[in-house]
Amino acid sequence: MSLKKINYYQPNDFYALSRFQSDFLKHLQKKCKKNQPLVLICIGSDRATGDCLGPLVGQSLMDFPVYSVYGTLQFPVHAKNLDKTMELIYKFHKNPFIIAIDSCLGYADHVGYITLSSMPLCPGRGVSKHLPPIGDISITGIVDRFSESSHETIQTTRLQTVFYLASFIAKGIQIPKFQVSYPHL
Repeated sequence: MSLKKINYYQPNDFYALSRFQSDFLKHLQKKCKKNQPLVLICIGSDRATGDCLGPLVGQSLMDFPVYSVYGTLQFPVHAKNLDKTMELIYKFHKNPFIIAIDSCLGYADHVGYITLSSMPLCPGRGVSKHLPPIGDISITGIVDRFSESSHETIQTTRLQTVFYLASFIAKGIQIPKFQVSYPHL
């Protein structure tokens, strides 16, 4: 089995969800150690439409028993509290397997796509922030296109696009606990 560093999924494609779920499980099987706690860090803020994808996913999965979730609409994880959140994660979880989720900007023909990567996430890159890479694997929703004024683009992104991508991600990573407990079977 060989996984690409970054896989793209168009949620409108009939097979996209099953491909995403299959690839997500393959990433877990390949990289996650047996009984390693799964932690979702859902980055973003509800103060900018294009940046709320992470908190929407976190909100959807906060009661899902497979994951410990950091980053919801009520308690978002963003640039100002990211370091403190990472400290908390490592304080409460021994050797966590971290799945980082965030929105991002991309090329116009990639808007509306989901990415799944075997690499960490570089949060804030689209709005010129320099934050440390996060996650053992990462998932992004491409919510809008790059522009000269990325801050304005994030503010004016359509909520419908963000909500649709967040729903796809949340469905795609709702895997049964038994499939995660013994990832190398």
